Amino acid sequence: MKTKSLSAGVIPIRKAGNHWEFLFLRAYSYWDFPKGMVEENEDPWDAAIRELAEETGLTKFSTPYDKVFIETKTYGRGKIARYYLIRIKEDREVKLLPNPVTGVIEHHQFKWLTYPQAQMLVVPRIKEVLDWAQSLLHS
Repeated sequence: MKTKSLSAGVIPIRKAGNHWEFLFLRAYSYWDFPKGMVEENEDPWDAAIRELAEETGLTKFSTPYDKVFIETKTYGRGKIARYYLIRIKEDREVKLLPNPVTGVIEHHQFKWLTYPQAQMLVVPRIKEVLDWAQSLLHS
């Protein structure tokens, strides 16, 4: 039986005119939200916020939906990803930073995308997360 592991991340949003934009990071040809593995004895929320700062340099945000989250179905080698919706509260540009442990830059590109734009880029597992976030924004 595969051992389940949990990664945690955030769905960063910002208001652009009269619509919302979502921040996506690209690793190779795969687009996802900022996320990473929850370390031993680490709270998933804390891991998600740590990953946001480590991967993008962004640290100022609000939680318009408190700490509500969505989890993916198990994928890969027993992995589950948990995502929280946050609103970025800074105009600073995203910086693709190296992993503080390995020194490797894990992402190749970032994009702020509208919901229709994002739907065209993501795999079904991430589309479910995107759809969930979109439904919250329009509830």
